Parts: sequence; structure tokens; C-alpha cells
Amino acid sequence: METKNTQQKWNQVAEIKLVYKTKVKASERPYITSSKAVYNLAIQNWNPDTIEFFEQFKVLLLNQSNRVLGIYEMSSGGITGTVVDIRMIFAAAIKANAVALIIMHNHPSGQLKASEVDKQITKKIKEAGQLLDIKLLDHLIITPENYYSFADEGAL
Repeated sequence: METKNTQQKWNQVAEIKLVYKTKVKASERPYITSSKAVYNLAIQNWNPDTIEFFEQFKVLLLNQSNRVLGIYEMSSGGITGTVVDIRMIFAAAIKANAVALIIMHNHPSGQLKASEVDKQITKKIKEAGQLLDIKLLDHLIITPENYYSFADEGAL
């Protein structure tokens, strides 16, 4: 037999709030026109002391006008990889009201060749985005000197 306390617990749930706050005026947000523009922004926002030390995965969130809403640092990992949780990427995109995103990660080795894991995660993120009407525009692999763009190479 259920007690009164057990019956009342069903309504004790956490409140969920979707909030996106910015102090950057829409006209002052960076405008993305090319993979080179993404790379330049990425390099400005990557720690130069760690770019060749461990792998990081970041997401550039964009509005309808290809203006940057923000950069979400998804994860930091080890020398040869980092965890990419697709649910977290799209939670950030939805929270920011993004309509497009560009994913990017560094290769501490300096190699710009996309691994099979890089290709698989790109495909999964692209497919998930299609379900949510959030377009994956590109995936950049970066090093301090250069970058590889999936879109520019026709690999997207």
C-alpha cells in the first residue's frame, strides 16, 4: 500500500530552463564566410600552450546569417583523442537557438589527415543535425600552422 508521501513525490521534479545570454550585439558578431575565417577564429580562441599537447573538440554555433552565436568547448581529452557526445553538441545548439554549426578539433600530432573516427563522428553529427534542422556546415581539423576542411575537400 502506498503512503501519502510516496504518492506526492511524482510532482517533485527539477525545473528546466532554456536560457541563452549574450553581451555581444548582433552587428558585432563575427561573420563566417569561409573555412579560413573559421580557422582564424578558432586559432584566436584556442590556447596556444595546449594546441599541440592534447586534443580538444569545439563547436561554433551560428545564426541564420552565419553570424557566430558562440563557441562551445565540448571536450578536452588526451594526446590521441577526446570524447564527442552528440547529445551535448545539440543541447548547446538548441539552447543558443543556432540554425547551423561548425565542428572543429585539433590534432596535437600536427597531422591534418582525417581519421576514420573523425569521418564517422562527422557523419553522425550531420545526420543528427538533419533531424533537428540544424545544418553541419563544416568540420575543421586544426594545427597551429594550418587546417583541413571537410567541406572544402568534399568530404562532408
